Amino acid sequence: MKKILRTSAAVTVGLALVLGTAACNRGESAAEGGSATLAVSTLNNPFFVDLRDGAQAEAEALGLELSVVDAQNDSATQANQLATAGTNGSAGVIINAVDTETAEAGLAPVVSAELPIVAVDRAVGDTKIASFVASDNVAGGEQAAKALAESLGGKGKIIVLEGVPGASATNERGEGFDKGLAGYADIDVVSSQTANFDRAEALDVVTNLVQSNPDAVGVLAMNDEMALGAIQALGDKAGKDVKVVGFDGTDDGFKAVEAGTMVATIAQNPAELGKQSVQILAKAMKGEEVEANVQVAVDTVDSDNVAQYAGK
Repeated sequence: MKKILRTSAAVTVGLALVLGTAACNRGESAAEGGSATLAVSTLNNPFFVDLRDGAQAEAEALGLELSVVDAQNDSATQANQLATAGTNGSAGVIINAVDTETAEAGLAPVVSAELPIVAVDRAVGDTKIASFVASDNVAGGEQAAKALAESLGGKGKIIVLEGVPGASATNERGEGFDKGLAGYADIDVVSSQTANFDRAEALDVVTNLVQSNPDAVGVLAMNDEMALGAIQALGDKAGKDVKVVGFDGTDDGFKAVEAGTMVATIAQNPAELGKQSVQILAKAMKGEEVEANVQVAVDTVDSDNVAQYAGK
């Protein structure tokens, strides 16, 4: 079996949401919980919309004043937003990094301001943080790989769609893919290419890859958006001649599992990630001790159990 190849192209994708308000003229509502900043990569991905909604709902419940900013997949934009968070009176920062390797530099103003930092979904290099809240991406990647391999009867040529290069979720899910496929000697990864967690990009990538690999019978994608783009590219072959497995557990992903065009998706709970991140940051802002690492469980969702998840 071929090992999954990692792409080396430097692609920056940024996500930024900022929970917080301007430093001046804070209202009475801020008195109870203060204000904070959340930086998330993009609101073009339903996963991060759900994460934002979960964070906002919990912040409202805690009396935490929130402001939302979208970096639209640009590391420089996220860095600028973090610099603002370090000077606008925010009492803490939650970050979903655009790029794990560049996040440390972007967070420097926040570190200088001595604000507590919670990383969510993606790591932030060597930056000292209060807590890292994430799904178990390695375990999820392993589950996804096994689900695809089993749907193929343990043999066949497959395509892997990678996420944003440098993002911890990409690295960890890739590690899980390697572990999951290691037990299937007759599964051959014929191509591994980034589509940057993007549906439209995956449509183009898979359209090209199936032309050069017409005997590929499976697609293993690091998120549902790319899996859905692959399904579009495959047309009538999706779910029949070519099996597809995604990752995230989005509503569209569940619908694809119900329709039979996707074998399985690994369900995260982005709203819970957002909720727990706010809970932990609120404690850290008060000087309370918090867990350094919080892992939110993931589940394999297929035709047998999708009814339990769809429509939630």
